[in-house]
Amino acid sequence: MEVSNGVLKPKVCVLRSAGTNCDQETAAAFKLAGGVPELLHINNLVNANKTLNDFQILALPGGFSYGDDVASGKIFANELRFKLAEELRKFIADGKLIIGICNGFQILVKSGLLPGHSGLEQDTSLILNDSAKFEARWVYLKPGGRCVWTKGLKKIIYLPVAHGEGKFVVQDKRVLSRLKKNNQIVFQYCDAQGKPGGYPDNPNGSLENIAGITDPTGRILGLMPHPERHLFSVQHPRKDELKFLRHGDGLQIFKNGIDYIKKNF
Repeated sequence: MEVSNGVLKPKVCVLRSAGTNCDQETAAAFKLAGGVPELLHINNLVNANKTLNDFQILALPGGFSYGDDVASGKIFANELRFKLAEELRKFIADGKLIIGICNGFQILVKSGLLPGHSGLEQDTSLILNDSAKFEARWVYLKPGGRCVWTKGLKKIIYLPVAHGEGKFVVQDKRVLSRLKKNNQIVFQYCDAQGKPGGYPDNPNGSLENIAGITDPTGRILGLMPHPERHLFSVQHPRKDELKFLRHGDGLQIFKNGIDYIKKNF
């Protein structure tokens, strides 16, 4: 934690690599929510120039880490698994928070940090959209499940997506069963009325319309839509409908993370 104007503020590590391009927006979101973000290249952790012990929240932002070589997020995920595994295990065991957005979600599932059923072994993935093209649109989401990051969200929220490999799939039926049993499905694509829909409401063909999941503790969140791109109502594509509102649907997610750390550390 860091003291600013007499107030304790959680420190957020916004971790990036070559190809990450949403780190500045993610840092801005956490700063607006009351945190102290620091942009950090993964090599600083690998080379021990910095340690995750200095932070209470780890954020993996969107982009195209390592140019999506091999598959989206795979190389970054392997760096976490094989170079930072013990540091990450301690970070999680200490009760701290992790969020992965878009490419960050891809990294979390391909490193095995999500859904967190079998250590750092991968049993879910995010693969090529059914449309076989990059999808950039606004989508409706229905929050649910049990997660620190989703407390107090509206029944339906509206966020943008921008991805080519966002179709959520599982290794087998047992994985999906555990996700449901543990209330780990926290975001699902829907229409404006909250009902499940096909394309384009579900932009990628994800199983069960899944747009975001958490680990069994509810402290690690991964989602494909971008909450950092809807912090203010003026960012809404129909902003005139929200003239009496200042903030967008995404800000509450970041506030939830900051508030949790303030109450528990």
